[in-house]
Amino acid sequence: MSETAGTPAQKAEVTYDDFARLDIRVGRIVEVQPFPRARNPSYKVAVDLGDLGIRWSSAQITSYASDALVGTQVVCIANFPPRNIAGFQSQVLILGAQDAAGNVILLSPRSEVALGQVVF
Repeated sequence: MSETAGTPAQKAEVTYDDFARLDIRVGRIVEVQPFPRARNPSYKVAVDLGDLGIRWSSAQITSYASDALVGTQVVCIANFPPRNIAGFQSQVLILGAQDAAGNVILLSPRSEVALGQVVF
C-alpha cells in the first residue's frame, strides 16, 4: 500500500501467534524525569505495571508536561528486552501514535483498569 496523508504504508501480514507473543499491559506513570542525554527530546518514565513491578522507559512524549503525565494510564509492551538509550536502560515500550502536528499521543484505556492488565 502507498502512503496517504502522512500515514505509513501497511506492514506485512503476521499471524495471530506473532501478536500473542507480545505481552501488552496497562500501567500507570508514577514518575517522570528529564532525559537531556537522549538524542531526541525524551523523558525517563517510571511505569507501575502492578504485579510486574515498576519498569522504566525512555519516551519521546515531551509534548506533555512531565507533571501532567504522572497518574496517566498507558499501554505498554512489557516483554521486549531492555534497550540501552544514551546510557539508560529502557525496560518497557510505551505505545503512542502521532497527531497531525507530529506530537506523540499516548495510548490509554478509555476507563480505569487494573494495573498490569493484559491487552488483547
